[in-house]
Amino acid sequence: MRPAVAPYLTVSPALAAIGFYKSVFGAEQVAFMPALDGMRIMHCELKINGGSLMLADAFPEFGQTRVGIPGEPVTVSISLELPAAARVDEIFAKATNLGGKAETAPTNSFWGTRLATFRDPFGHRWILNAPLG
Repeated sequence: MRPAVAPYLTVSPALAAIGFYKSVFGAEQVAFMPALDGMRIMHCELKINGGSLMLADAFPEFGQTRVGIPGEPVTVSISLELPAAARVDEIFAKATNLGGKAETAPTNSFWGTRLATFRDPFGHRWILNAPLG
């Protein structure tokens, strides 16, 4: 059963994003549907941290997706609640080593969590949180 809310990202090239998410988060592929053009991904579902993330390439020819404007920041943020502070540091290091851009280095927040944020190479912001101790 899928979670009640699951992000669905439009990201191109989707195949590169799938590889990044598998490497950084240990994502497991649940569904994969290539497009008929043999170049794009029509649908992919990944399991990350117990939840579902779905994604696809942009298909502007169907009028359902606006193509991103170069230099425009993506406005989606995805928050992961992790079980241990060490996972925040581990995921942040993998992400930034594989092309993610650091926004907030791992730090102990005043509200009692280990926190880090980064943007993946496709512009999406990831917020990593875990309890201290």
